[in-house]
Amino acid sequence: MAKVTIYTTRFCPFCVRAKQLLGSKGVDFEEIPVDGRNDLRKDLLARTGQRTVPQIWVGDTHVGGCDELMTLERQAQLDEMLAS
Repeated sequence: MAKVTIYTTRFCPFCVRAKQLLGSKGVDFEEIPVDGRNDLRKDLLARTGQRTVPQIWVGDTHVGGCDELMTLERQAQLDEMLAS
């Protein structure tokens, strides 16, 4: 199974939804909380051009945020991506 990394903040409802979806699939993921961490937010901006969370990677592929993750799930592409 591909390594999944998700940058989050504590009270973000979109982060919660993304983690719930991954958890429902039995996916172990590395969560990187960026609460109060300007260094990690700068890293996100440099890597993605985004300041928002969640930001999700499956393997080396940047999926995007919660909406993009849910779209992959609706299009039946997420399981394949996770299996690679």
